[in-house]
Amino acid sequence: MLHLFQRVAAHICTLQRPTLTAARRGLHTRISVKHSVSYRPLIWGSALALSAAVAVGSSVHLDADVPPQGDTTTDPATAITFPNKLRIQSKTPLPTFTLVGVGVRTVSFIGLKVYSIGFYADLDNPNLNISKSASLEEKLDHIVRNSACVLRIMPTRSTSYGHLRDGFIRALQKRMVFCRQRGTLSPEEEAAVQSPFRKFKSMFPNTPLTKHTPLDILLTPPEAGQERTLVVRDLGAVQNDWLAREFVLTYFEGDGLSPPLKQSVAQRLESFGK
Repeated sequence: MLHLFQRVAAHICTLQRPTLTAARRGLHTRISVKHSVSYRPLIWGSALALSAAVAVGSSVHLDADVPPQGDTTTDPATAITFPNKLRIQSKTPLPTFTLVGVGVRTVSFIGLKVYSIGFYADLDNPNLNISKSASLEEKLDHIVRNSACVLRIMPTRSTSYGHLRDGFIRALQKRMVFCRQRGTLSPEEEAAVQSPFRKFKSMFPNTPLTKHTPLDILLTPPEAGQERTLVVRDLGAVQNDWLAREFVLTYFEGDGLSPPLKQSVAQRLESFGK
């Protein structure tokens, strides 16, 4: 009788083992799929629109760029060209952006050219009302605070999203310290920006970004009752007034992250205003 019970028990274990193994295989498959999806680049269309719409609570659907019409501007340091007018299709209408300036971003201690950058803004926005005699910093601050803007980054050589992310994060951290010292970042704002800051950092995968592939970063226009959103092409969106605004302004603090960009922008905005 004991031997019979042992044989039955052994038979039951044999029947159960494949089921358990299959379950483990299924769990492993689900984990693997989840991991691969989390790092799969999103498109500039519906998937990114979903992330932006969740962030702003409205329909922000960014599609492929409209092919540029007319002339372009070339960064003399890299020979990379930028359209003078940039149009991005969206269910929530976006303006036609005007190229304000271009420049090269270098690693200062060795002079390595990292990327060319073009700064675009909605210069036809009727909400832009500033004196022509205002300083460059005043004009830039007014434009960024009152209109949609785009930073187009064009790597001069193959790089990775992670490499660009590290540079962005360092710049934002320095900006945070600077604003705190200047008294323009309140403790409440600093506390509120922590979660969006972590989300922004997590959006960038450690995957390649090939040479001359544009990475567009859009600052959405101000909207009553809504925090502004920073939308990173192919990657996602993060909503926070301070982070979205100051990310753009970081490029123009002091000599600027790209002094040639700031010089180019200064020339373009010299006659801008009323």
